Amino acid sequence: MSRKKKDIELENITIESVAAEGKALSHYEGSVVFVECAVPGDVVNIKITKKKKNYMEGFVTSIIKPSPYRLEPFCSHFGVCGGCKWQPLPYKMQLEAKQRQVSDQLVRIGHLEIPEISPIIGSDKTVYYRNKLEFSFSSKRWILKGEDPETISPEDKCGLGFHVGKFFDKVLDIKHCYLQPDPSNGIRLFIREYAVKNGLSFYDIRENHGFLRNLFIRTAQNGDVMLIVCFGYDDREAIAGLLGSVYKAFNEISSLYYIVNKKLNDSISDQECILFHGKETICETMENLKFEIGPKSFYQTNTEQAYKLYCVARKFADLGGSEIVYDLYTGTGTIAQFVASKAAKVIGIEYVPEAIEDAKANAIANGIKNCEFYSGDMKDVLNDSFIEAHGHPEVIIIDPPRAGMHPDVIKVIKKASPSRIVYVSCNPASQARDMALLSDEYVITAVQPVDMFPHTQHVENVCALTLRSHFSQ
Repeated sequence: MSRKKKDIELENITIESVAAEGKALSHYEGSVVFVECAVPGDVVNIKITKKKKNYMEGFVTSIIKPSPYRLEPFCSHFGVCGGCKWQPLPYKMQLEAKQRQVSDQLVRIGHLEIPEISPIIGSDKTVYYRNKLEFSFSSKRWILKGEDPETISPEDKCGLGFHVGKFFDKVLDIKHCYLQPDPSNGIRLFIREYAVKNGLSFYDIRENHGFLRNLFIRTAQNGDVMLIVCFGYDDREAIAGLLGSVYKAFNEISSLYYIVNKKLNDSISDQECILFHGKETICETMENLKFEIGPKSFYQTNTEQAYKLYCVARKFADLGGSEIVYDLYTGTGTIAQFVASKAAKVIGIEYVPEAIEDAKANAIANGIKNCEFYSGDMKDVLNDSFIEAHGHPEVIIIDPPRAGMHPDVIKVIKKASPSRIVYVSCNPASQARDMALLSDEYVITAVQPVDMFPHTQHVENVCALTLRSHFSQ
């Protein structure tokens, strides 16, 4: 190990395994060493960026001997862009790591008693699997290694792409992204070229000024494309020029919106989405159900895997046709409508009013008459009087945000005492915490991980819970 003041470099370190949060793991003199973008079997030199009593964190400065498992990253932006960090790791090893992650978080961290975890459901597509991406404009893009900032023209300093990790004001200019199918890359590159050619200013994220802020691209399996462009101020002539040109260039765009966002943050939930051309929504289909998706709608970003996920949730709900089902954090009501044909009634609750309006509209369009949807903060809506008014739930399906459930919601669920709970989670750690609070009254009877995001550490997990008084071995 070489050492300078505040500078530690570990040499010839063999990477042992994949760890949590997309990092790899090794050991040095009794300390655990976490490092990104490494593969088990790699022999590497590591620059340490954080040193604590029992662990260290760092990054690979050089690969002395590559692992026999190591793959060449397929994306030219790998290592700078913060996404798809597991590109060098074979997909089979990614799935194995995610399976271990679920087990570790439920058993080792959550101290839960669980049955044997079912093999993770992998994604048939490992590239071009997303149906939605957000890109940011920046007047000061991330300068790549080997570039001289002094020789770069102002136009070439502009970027349209993804934020670089740990630098909120820096955006990596993306040439080609492997996450979303065509015409996503073409639309983004066309807009960038048009903006530079026509002198449209890119947003200065630190100073909060500029014309072009963000763009969202949504694609549907039927070929529909929704484009949403966010501007920093209202210049109707410039807006019409850009949007008219991109709409003419890409006949795949079936829905074109724009937003004028003068706030200091990029959230569009409270902004007016103005339809410039085309349809108000794009449509996704699952089985015999159609879901109309608007500019603010929540919809799972991996459509094919979402279908597999919902099939697991429906199976775990084990509905016979007579049950009242509560679907908490229902979003646009996709899971609620997916299980509705197997239930007597489904009650969906969601805190975003626009999502509830989408859910109601989709239920009407699908001819579903046994779904009701209500908006509001879950801990305020779901109370004794609500349950008394809408019926006691035999089954509760939960799909909360990454942070999990509020303790008050868990208390109401326990008081309602449904026979079965299906817990869908994008964060097994918060899922484990919540299920620990339910464990005095519920037994976990099934665990099924689903990979929604290949080449990342993220994993979706579904658990079935049965009321202890109804459970028999």
